[in-house]
Amino acid sequence: MSAPPRISCVILCHNYGRYLDRAIRSCLEQEPGNFVLHEVIVIDDGSTDETEEVFLRHKGSIKVIRRSQQGFGRTLTDAFLLSTGDWVAPLDADDWFHPSKLRTCAEAMRGGALFIEHWENVVDSHGNPMLREPHPGGNTSTLLVHRDAALSLLPVNNEIFFHALREAGQGVGLQHPLTFYRVHPRSMTDRSTPGVSQDYRADVCIALSDRLRAMYESPPAWATTRELRRISWHFRTLAFGHGVESAVQRGERLSAMRLIPGMLIGTLRARKPITPWLRPLSSTIVGRPLVRLTTNPGRQAQS
Repeated sequence: MSAPPRISCVILCHNYGRYLDRAIRSCLEQEPGNFVLHEVIVIDDGSTDETEEVFLRHKGSIKVIRRSQQGFGRTLTDAFLLSTGDWVAPLDADDWFHPSKLRTCAEAMRGGALFIEHWENVVDSHGNPMLREPHPGGNTSTLLVHRDAALSLLPVNNEIFFHALREAGQGVGLQHPLTFYRVHPRSMTDRSTPGVSQDYRADVCIALSDRLRAMYESPPAWATTRELRRISWHFRTLAFGHGVESAVQRGERLSAMRLIPGMLIGTLRARKPITPWLRPLSSTIVGRPLVRLTTNPGRQAQS
């Protein structure tokens, strides 16, 4: 029998000291299963709050990497460069894992997957439930990524880069809510200003599409050149879609309409069903955003 997978939990922290203790404990207190908790690393990206005090409470149980602030993308990249497990479970310091997360995900690793994503429970700043039902994941704290596969995509500026593994057929999706995703006023992304969040996502998707195109001549083990072309067009199409939504949110319907042809062409080249893109088209025609802006920047509510 093969050895159980070694999992590195890597916590990304910048001035989230008030939440960090719970994040650390959620990694250290995982239920036993067919895996090895190889290490728990905290990357402190230039925190100036009580983060250091929290480290001292867990001295000897975790590895701490402190440095001047370099931003989310660099920190997420370092989560894979500095860890040494077979799999990496990144965790934003304001979130925390369900005790059964690693045990449940380890079972899904048996089929040779390289990417695992699962659902989440959305909570407020105090940890109280905000939604009655679990919410689909996809963000940093809801992913486990095989380290070797992740290295081929580095450097990254967002966790969306690892979604390329799912699009290559190397992913497993679990509908278990195995992370508690905290919504609070100091969350990283501005989702209250029209167009800002969508523009950011569009930029990430374009960067990923360009990265995949650069890999055509020397494809990684997890995809062929033909697959990379298809996946690259998929993320370019997503960028068009985010651009459409951004323009609609800002009331610029003409700009949105100019992006529709590229979005539809990209959908065909990515060999994806065209039906989902009829919603952005409808949104553009009627001038009503698909995403409802909220004064709380933690998460956008779906219309």
